[in-house]
Amino acid sequence: MSTPNFDQLLEAGCHFGHMKRKWNPAMAPYIFMERNGIHIIDLYKTQAKLEEAAAALRNIAKGGKKILFVATKKQAKEILADKAQSVNMPYVIERWPGGMLTNFPTIRKAVKKMTSIDKMQKDGTFDNLSKREKLQISRQRAKLEKNLGSIADLNRLPSALFIVDVCKEHIAVAEANRLGIPVFAIVDTNSDPSNVDFVIPANDDASKSIELILDTVCSAISEGLEERKVEKADEKAAGENADAPRRNERRRVNRKEDNEGEVVAEAEVTETEAAE
Repeated sequence: MSTPNFDQLLEAGCHFGHMKRKWNPAMAPYIFMERNGIHIIDLYKTQAKLEEAAAALRNIAKGGKKILFVATKKQAKEILADKAQSVNMPYVIERWPGGMLTNFPTIRKAVKKMTSIDKMQKDGTFDNLSKREKLQISRQRAKLEKNLGSIADLNRLPSALFIVDVCKEHIAVAEANRLGIPVFAIVDTNSDPSNVDFVIPANDDASKSIELILDTVCSAISEGLEERKVEKADEKAAGENADAPRRNERRRVNRKEDNEGEVVAEAEVTETEAAE
């Protein structure tokens, strides 16, 4: 896993914070200096925190758990959707559905509703409806797809949230905190880092900054998923190798009941060959 160096973070504009009058004093440990009324973020701390967050996300992905990506601001939506899809993780880029985590069963019902509409369209039931009913159901399906389509495969609560701009997504942060779900976030100088478990101090408004950080964390998640595949393959191979001697042993025992003398001789030869 490789993290961006100082120059790459600098080139992406990760160091630009907000104006001094908009700052949150809790971000003081991550601020390097003030220049022309704008706070400058300490990129060495950004680099260290990004590496820490990426390592934690890799371990979560390695465990086969889901990470929910959240960004509803214009400059981050498309970038986050592309990166989340590349690692097959759920994401929210439209309005955050209130109670999505704390009232998850209701959200699942809405997703099932969307699935049932799709089933109606496939089995021909949809064609038997009136024109008005078709229009109403189509509009309902489009609305559900827009808000919940990206989380259709999320069958249980996510194990972590990755958020761009905790100020804008404060409801998501509050719900995650209430349920004890760890929050990873890009936190700018105007935000409160106290409710975030893994703070990545950086510019959350510049698309280049957002893209660089998402590239890093998604690469780490991809590594975790690959490690999980390798481990599963190794476990499967080990299980098959362990079952082979047991099958041979059962075969010899079964034949022993039929003809004891011949099988004893055969068993001795097999054990000697195995020892060699």
